[in-house]
Amino acid sequence: MNDPIRWGILGASNFAQRDMAPAIHAARGNVLSALATRSPDKAAPFADLVPGLRIHDSYDALLADPQIDAVYVPLPHTMHIEWGLKALDAGKHVLVEKPVAMHADDIAPLIAARDRTGLIAAEAYMIVHHPQWHLVRELLADGVVGRLRHVEAVFTYDNSGDPANIRNRAATGGGILPDIGVYTFGSTRWATGAEPDAITHADLDWEDGCDVLARVSARFPDFTAHWVNSMRLLPEQFVLFHGEAGLIRLTAPYNAARFGEARVEWRGRDGVTHTRSWPGVDQYVLQVEAFAAAVRGEAAFPWTLEDARGTQKVIDMAYAAAGDRPVS
Repeated sequence: MNDPIRWGILGASNFAQRDMAPAIHAARGNVLSALATRSPDKAAPFADLVPGLRIHDSYDALLADPQIDAVYVPLPHTMHIEWGLKALDAGKHVLVEKPVAMHADDIAPLIAARDRTGLIAAEAYMIVHHPQWHLVRELLADGVVGRLRHVEAVFTYDNSGDPANIRNRAATGGGILPDIGVYTFGSTRWATGAEPDAITHADLDWEDGCDVLARVSARFPDFTAHWVNSMRLLPEQFVLFHGEAGLIRLTAPYNAARFGEARVEWRGRDGVTHTRSWPGVDQYVLQVEAFAAAVRGEAAFPWTLEDARGTQKVIDMAYAAAGDRPVS
């Protein structure tokens, strides 16, 4: 094993504390070295996890740290491009939390900076690192469902009791499609390798400039898709790939282990149901290890900025079909 990839995190977000900091700490060949935050209270849980963690009082100070190889950016959505670019300009590889940007065209400068610097820059899209999704791609490619005719994907939760949450604030890029529409839209694209021709229906409920419930239908060249996302409904998630000769169902497609055990079920015309599950697999750890492998030149990272831009294009299409954000 080469020297470990030394990580810094910009900002002490709850998600970084709960998921990504432990993942970096647990990932083989990686070490969490520094955190940037002005808040000692927010820094404390990170320091408890990693004794000796360096705490910088500004994002710029962390980027200037010569003992950092890669930076994870979990800042509010509207800050991802700015600090992704600054990380690359500082000579750091960068993993930017989803969504990379609020509009597909905004991702172009980050792609250009990646190509100019030769550094690794990618979106933190953890599901493509989970083996359940690799199995689904294989099953679809092998024709297990026959001709795929429809995809149904649901991902919902309820944060109505947390109005200060950045997802409930338009100024910080709030809204359900930027937050988790990336998963229903993007997983359909990634599993099938297909792009939608059109959004045929987009019905969005709005609160304070944020979309809080989205029902979106799309037509792909060979199948249709219907996606439901909300941050005002009882938590639920599943994906169904329905074909003429069979179907594939994921029961915890996005928050595997937290929402439920990762499990893929599939059956064909013979009526026999096959099941495979992955207890104990941490997709965040796998994501960090895959990023480190890309940094070392050992393997390509499976989710590129171009992949992220493709999903953002679909989100942009959905907003356009719904009439965009209401004027306040």
